[in-house]
Amino acid sequence: MTINGWIQILVFCGILLLLVKPLGFYMYRVFSGDRTLLSPVLVPIERGLYRLAGTSEKEEQHWAVYATGMLLFNLAGFLVLYALQRLQGALPYNPAGMTAVEPGLAFNTAVSFVTNTNWQNYGGESTMSYLVQMAGLTVQNFVSAATGVAIAIALIRGFARASGKSIGNFWVDLTRCMLYVLLPICILLTLAYVWLGVPQTLGPYVDATTLEGAKQTIALGPVASQLAIKMLGTNGGGFFNANSAHPFENPDAISNLIQMLSIFAIGAALTNVFGRMVGSERKGWAILASMGVLFLVGVTVCYWAEAAGNPLVHALGIDGGNMEGKETRFGIAASALFAVITTAASCGAVNAMHDSFTALGGMIPLINMQLGEVIVGGVGAGFYGILMFVVVAVFVAGLMVGRTPEYLGKKIEAKEVKMAMLAILCLPLAMLIFTAIAVVLPSAVASMANGGPHGFAEVLYAYTSAAANNGSAFGGLSGNTPWYNITLGIGMLMGRFLVIIPALAIAGSLAAKKTVPASAGTFPTDGMLFVGLLVGVIIIVGGLTFFPSLAVGPIVEHLAMIHGQTF
Repeated sequence: MTINGWIQILVFCGILLLLVKPLGFYMYRVFSGDRTLLSPVLVPIERGLYRLAGTSEKEEQHWAVYATGMLLFNLAGFLVLYALQRLQGALPYNPAGMTAVEPGLAFNTAVSFVTNTNWQNYGGESTMSYLVQMAGLTVQNFVSAATGVAIAIALIRGFARASGKSIGNFWVDLTRCMLYVLLPICILLTLAYVWLGVPQTLGPYVDATTLEGAKQTIALGPVASQLAIKMLGTNGGGFFNANSAHPFENPDAISNLIQMLSIFAIGAALTNVFGRMVGSERKGWAILASMGVLFLVGVTVCYWAEAAGNPLVHALGIDGGNMEGKETRFGIAASALFAVITTAASCGAVNAMHDSFTALGGMIPLINMQLGEVIVGGVGAGFYGILMFVVVAVFVAGLMVGRTPEYLGKKIEAKEVKMAMLAILCLPLAMLIFTAIAVVLPSAVASMANGGPHGFAEVLYAYTSAAANNGSAFGGLSGNTPWYNITLGIGMLMGRFLVIIPALAIAGSLAAKKTVPASAGTFPTDGMLFVGLLVGVIIIVGGLTFFPSLAVGPIVEHLAMIHGQTF
């Protein structure tokens, strides 16, 4: 580890903290229906969209109606994206002549982008036409991100309201997130990326002659616009197969910093939105502090492991850290930082190949996802995910002191705890059961490029990434097979909607409750004691479930490496 590397990490953290309050304040005004700088331009468009949808900004919904609208909207998005892929060969804006995507892969891709996972069992530049990239994938990048934010806002309203029957309006929350938050920021980001050298064109691929006289086709396309939302919306699906390791997606250190900040910006700002909506910004800062503790521990371990390198390589007289699978324009520190950020959020974009990390370095991204993507997490998804752990944490605190658990003046009772545990436990269910089947199923084992603990880790990483709606991968696994396309798709659906539905049920239950005034015995939830409790619950409840699988995967691989064996 170097001073330069730590400076990069601290600069990122400092800029992110500076963004939290202004972006949080802006988003608070947007979702409260208050006037913003963009209101004169966007309000007429917003109201026109409501008329088309047959709704109104004043119309409120019961949580079940809110959930039904969300599910139907996502089902429609899945069907449209699936159809675009299957009809790709007959549709325009296809200069490379891409043919129809086969059914299994089309199913996997449609589910992946609708659930904000963006797992890619294909190479973007060699599989998808410009039309599918723009009208299919990029559109879903926007609406899946907006769906996550809408659910988070609805859950926050559940905590903030008292004796109410509604938690907002899904169509209003979705529209406001798209119009006022995602689109304006993405326009600015797109212009910045084009300025930095990222392509944005509908022209055909370019044929070039190399210095050796060979012919090479250079893929181009509307990259910058997709890059902007893939990062801001924590989608992660790259226009190019190499994702943000490709120089056309991530040209230099400045673009790399912008992309990392984009991944965390909205998720971190939602903690401030939460604090403002419940009337205590300190509550939001406490949650952000819990996220920060877990994040900094992960960055430290990952950076240390990659900087330490491989002792077997050192024995050959080659000093230095592990640069395998990393871009020299980024180096070890920026690669490790990016890996932790993209898996702490449910982004999945990569600027280095996680499969080439050391055993312990690759274990940190895996753990981040297994914790439920609550370390900032995906836009919206990370915040409603960590609120599930908050419910469990205050329940545990109540049991320890012999009082009825309460949070923000709302009594946390059996219904809320059951729903929270359902949301938390559905992830290990999807991750571990599919992994267990895959490592003994001959057709699934045939897709593994490595044996031993690393091969097991590749499969575990795939199902963990799918269920956590992350989308990154250990690249040694060939996932474009019927088994993986279908089971990974099922895992994505479980990880998305089996968390959202309980979260909305909790929102509806809490919104209907009366607020109980704080007393001398009320457990404080805005100090370091609460931060420590929340971190402990996340590690114990969310993390220890996976320790046996980590023990037979990356931990064993690390011990074997120390004793001279690789896989």
